[in-house]
Order: sequence, then structure tokens, then C-alpha cells
Amino acid sequence: MDPKHDAGRMLFAPGVSSSATGLSFPGGDHRAAPTPFPRVDDHLVEPEVSREEYIRGRKIVTMGANPPHAEAHARLDMVITPHVRAGYVAASDLLTRVTHASNFATDVSVRKEGIDPKTGARYLEELSFEIVNEQSLRDVTEKAEDLMQRGVRRVFAVFVKTGDIREWSRSKNEFVAMNKNATFDDPLFIRPIRVQALVDATLAEAEVVRALEVKGNPELARIHREGQQAGHKEGHKEGHQEGWRAALLELLRERFGEVPAAAEARVRCAGIEQVRAWTKAVLSAACMDDVFADVAGESA
Repeated sequence: MDPKHDAGRMLFAPGVSSSATGLSFPGGDHRAAPTPFPRVDDHLVEPEVSREEYIRGRKIVTMGANPPHAEAHARLDMVITPHVRAGYVAASDLLTRVTHASNFATDVSVRKEGIDPKTGARYLEELSFEIVNEQSLRDVTEKAEDLMQRGVRRVFAVFVKTGDIREWSRSKNEFVAMNKNATFDDPLFIRPIRVQALVDATLAEAEVVRALEVKGNPELARIHREGQQAGHKEGHKEGHQEGWRAALLELLRERFGEVPAAAEARVRCAGIEQVRAWTKAVLSAACMDDVFADVAGESA
């Protein structure tokens, strides 16, 4: 989604006052969040009904995405989902209560399956990916800070307009560019992912195929098996044809002596039916030329 500010006004989340202990907004210390955190699914807004989100009490209205954002989102979903290990799940636009005053969704996230027995709610996401197009740097920065503070291990951002992929650095407190020619890995992934695949459709498809192969996808295995069988059949057929050609050349040598290069080339290139016809002709031919005299049915 492409978030839009509500006329630039600071709106505190329902049930939160401006003097709430530990709340902090731009200009304050955002790390001084109140504890314990609210449950991840104790929302300030109604999922799938409201188009509102909150970042530190500031209301954001989420809008339908434009083509660059929507396409980048679809590509990110496609790459991340098949790379997730068993026991974990990828999700799109998952609304999370991040702090007492922040309730927003990142574009793609990865979390443990099931219910966290400590909270009675779903598990908090461990990886978070944000598509950044029209969204302000302030918003995506504050989201990253709040997510990391809540316990999300890694936060990534894909900047659509520049093609940059960045990861949030806790030590530098900023997004740091990733090397597009490198790969990145995580314990939640079955294999490393090429960074460039997050912004390149062709590479994205290749990464998906490799992930499915590692997972032993049955359909991919079937396609591979059928390809091997087809290759075996073709090889067997070609071997059968070569056997007939070798036999014909041997018969020609036995009957007529050395086989001219031009005649041997014709035999090597001929189809199996023509080779069989020539083989039969050897039995009644008076000379080698007689064998190749009738070329009307010759096929390559």
C-alpha cells in the first residue's frame, strides 16, 4: 500500500493520551516504549475494513497501490514465499500492533506458524519487507525502528524508484544499502536469495525454481523425470538408427569394397527407413551404384 498522511495532523490512537507514560513521537526517544507490549492482534483499527494505520499515534490512510508498487509487491511475494522453511509462513499486508501507538502492516513478513503460548496470539513476525514508492522516508524509518523495538529480527526495504534494496541497521539506526550482486540468507530460508531478484522479474523466477527444487516440489520433480525419460528414449532411438547405419556400411564393404566418402555421408545422414531400404538393395545389387540408384524414397 502507499500510505498517505491525514492532513499532517498528529492523531493519537484510540485509548492513548498525549501524556501516556513512555509514549514518544518525532523529537522524543522512541525507544522508551511502555512495557509490556500489547498483543500483536490487539488492533487500534479494524483489519480488512478500515484503511487506517497508526505510526506512533499519527494516523496514516493506506491507499490502493499504483502499478510500480503493486508489481514490486507481487514480485516480492513470489520470491519470499517458496523460500520459507517448514514451520514458518510468509504473509502479505499483515496488520500488526507494533507498539501502544503504532498499528500498521508491512508488505511481506515471515513468522513462525501457530499460536505463541506466551501471548495466546499469533507469533510476531521475524522478518519484515517494505515496498517504498510514495511512502515518506520518515514513515518507513519509524516503522523500522518500531518493528525492531518490538522484536522483529530483520527489516528490509525495497525502494521502487531507485531499485535499491536496503536492510535496517540497528547499530547505525538507518537503512543500509545491500549489494545487488550478492545473496542474503536467514535461518528461516531454505537457501540464500539473490538480492537483485527482489527487483528483477527474470531473476525472481529463477530463484523460485531453485527454491522449489530444494524443497523437492513434486511437480518440478515430475517435469525433471519426464525430461530424463524423453532424453533416454531419444538416445535409444538414435542408437538404434546408428546401429542400422553401421550395419549397412559393413555390408557395403563386404560386397563392394571401400565405401566412397560421399556414399558414407549419405548413409550417415539418412533416415532409418531409407537405411533399411538400402540394406535390402545390397542383397540384389550388382555394384554399389545400384544400391543408391533409387533415391525417390530417401529421407533425411
